[in-house]
Amino acid sequence: MSGEFEVAVIGGGLAGLSAAMTSARLGRSTVVLTGGLAGGQLVSIEHIDGVPGFPEGVPGYDLCPMAQEQCDAAGVSFLQDACGGLESECETWRIETASGAVLAGAVIIATGSSFVKLGVPGEEKFQGRGVSDCASCDGPLLRGKTAVVVGGGDSAMQEALALALHVDKVTMIVKSDALTGQIAYRNDVGTNGKIEVQTQKTVTEILGQDGVDAVRVKDETSGEETEIKAAAVFVFTGLEPNSGFLKNAASLNESRHILTDASMRTSAKGVFAAGTVRAASACRAAGVMGDGATAATAAHHYLATGLWSAQD
Repeated sequence: MSGEFEVAVIGGGLAGLSAAMTSARLGRSTVVLTGGLAGGQLVSIEHIDGVPGFPEGVPGYDLCPMAQEQCDAAGVSFLQDACGGLESECETWRIETASGAVLAGAVIIATGSSFVKLGVPGEEKFQGRGVSDCASCDGPLLRGKTAVVVGGGDSAMQEALALALHVDKVTMIVKSDALTGQIAYRNDVGTNGKIEVQTQKTVTEILGQDGVDAVRVKDETSGEETEIKAAAVFVFTGLEPNSGFLKNAASLNESRHILTDASMRTSAKGVFAAGTVRAASACRAAGVMGDGATAATAAHHYLATGLWSAQD
């Protein structure tokens, strides 16, 4: 599909879906380039907390399809292609895709982030054969076994808690001297008898034959290395923004996050950013949805007035 729209949203996670729904409800012809399955990484999350209207939390595989249905009802068009390039053509932006060029008067970048890899031996070899980033997908296959979760932030703790519903034991390997992230998750992890937290440790190698059998762990204090028997490793050591396709289209910070103002405007006229791809993101589901709505509202104002800077 190619064509011309008033607003093009690049990215089909919650930030992008929120932006698209808001844009369409404001009367703008809107397309979302999902780059694959709509919903992004949150589709595989077993339990998302902090979303208004869901006091007990909500699975990502329920929340994201609901958001897509709302977009459909508002008249949003969907294209599963990824963005292959973004270029300015006078007052219009040209987005290259495998299905042809998409033209838009305003662009909202909501491409999210990808998990940082450990970069240790065995990680690539056992990807999909014991190395995973989806507890809800693979947890049921690990009943009666031990799993290792690498990381100590929100995502790592969420996955550890989800895995504990299925496996006999979860060992969390945390480089710092304590878990980080939300206190609610830390409390839940601390009171879960299936979860063991090992701090000031790093994984140096993932071992196995046909699949994962163990991980080699280094004590950051003593330098001693030991092996932990495990059937799977889930890596959640951080996120890196999916901003590589931008090249020089908008300003980035040192970590490659897109710089925006409070209205989600970037350095490029007509281009906005929302969600974890932007600098200073809250990295929470409710927060990225708010980013999306803010970006769409600002894009609507820009298209209506032609004004760009905060002083206009």
